[in-house]
Amino acid sequence: MTGPTTASTAQPDAPHDLVGIGIGPFNLSLAALAHGLRHREGATGLTTAFYDQRRDFRWHPGLLIDGATLQVPFLADLVTLADPASPWSFLRYLRHKERLFPFYFAERFHITRAEYDAYCRWVADNLPGLHFGHQIDAVRWNPERDLFEVDFTQLDADGEAEALGRTHTRNLVLGVGTAPHVPDPLKPLADAPTVPVIHSGDYLDHRDRILGAEHITVVGAGQSGAEIFLDLLRARPAGRERLTWIARTEAFAPMEYSKLGLEHFTPDYTRYFHALPEPVRDRLVPAQWQLHKGIDPGTIAAIHDELYRRTLHGGWPDTVLTPGVTVRTAGRVATTKVELHLEHTQQGARSRITTDAVVLATGYQERPLTRLLAGLDPYVRKDAAGRPRIDAQHRMVLDPAVTGTVFVQNGERHTHGIGAPDLGLAAWRSARILNTLTGTDPYPLPERTAFTTFGLETAKEQPRPHTAGELLPLVEQV
Repeated sequence: MTGPTTASTAQPDAPHDLVGIGIGPFNLSLAALAHGLRHREGATGLTTAFYDQRRDFRWHPGLLIDGATLQVPFLADLVTLADPASPWSFLRYLRHKERLFPFYFAERFHITRAEYDAYCRWVADNLPGLHFGHQIDAVRWNPERDLFEVDFTQLDADGEAEALGRTHTRNLVLGVGTAPHVPDPLKPLADAPTVPVIHSGDYLDHRDRILGAEHITVVGAGQSGAEIFLDLLRARPAGRERLTWIARTEAFAPMEYSKLGLEHFTPDYTRYFHALPEPVRDRLVPAQWQLHKGIDPGTIAAIHDELYRRTLHGGWPDTVLTPGVTVRTAGRVATTKVELHLEHTQQGARSRITTDAVVLATGYQERPLTRLLAGLDPYVRKDAAGRPRIDAQHRMVLDPAVTGTVFVQNGERHTHGIGAPDLGLAAWRSARILNTLTGTDPYPLPERTAFTTFGLETAKEQPRPHTAGELLPLVEQV
């Protein structure tokens, strides 16, 4: 291949109403509900296109461990909580696959991750207007046409550039997702080929190699870390487990699953959080880690049961589980081992361990938008920390000269709270974006979604004149 060809721009294409960048669950939800507008009476149809550089849809393939379930009910699919009658619901998927009755008798409220991935791929394979194998290179505002220009590279099956193109749109939605977070002390090792130091997102691709290691260390105490530790534990012989599990959290703590606790993932809480001052929001997010970074109680119980079973004939399993530990530095030893330098935050003690493989269940971070939105940067209004300001309707706050809108999906945790990456709010947020975009109400949304009232109602008392001889209220008498 000598190089990419260039799509003709002599006759610009008709502009879209909405172009989506990224096709993860959130933009897939938006695409599905936007498609549904064409079939709703009185609704305004939209011309849409969604782009992703991957060849097809994949949802955390490295974490589709056998038996691992979603932490939200199956009703938190792409569309149901906004449009239960949508042809793109999970139940419609089951009916299409002739699995509706087996699912009914299985009585499962929480489906496996693998099944959720299969459902999303079914939607992605059948929904029109999705363009995989397209890498977005740049986004600009064209003030002469009052349109966004989106430049892309079409990729071939090997991921090589095949053609260049450009599309125009009145509005954008960013759904580029998150990227694996690797702590700074371990970044050089994660890039080295000799020792398996891998992020949990790539676990299944390296599982056989990791299981062949003499000693394995798992870093991170969220749900992924717990599931990987359990999977490794079950695969190792009793008495020769050689597993270490460390985490910086102060405990291997359960996820907050109380009914009222879960109301932090409702639209009511999202609205409350957005209205708080920026410094308060920034303090709240890290303090709420147990609402979204804890471990499912069932997984904790399964780990304990497996460890307990291995004490049946006396002795203890060869495992070390230590919370409250941070990795200060790390390095290679004799080219095939890793030495981790640890510090216990409560004790102030330091130690080190040598291991043959490391799995980093250290979570994900929002992908930086700096390169992608470089052409829009002069128009973007930012907060005190340099982050884009995002309004209550999930719109990036732009200079008034820009008449188009940039919506944000799963990149607004600093303005909308811990529910931003939660699958349970996907359909609601997509519906809200479409309602805002159309200026109508094609997807009516509930005014109230939680029993909890998250803030005080600041009632404005209206003074009334006192008549002669009327007793004043007690506070006024005093």
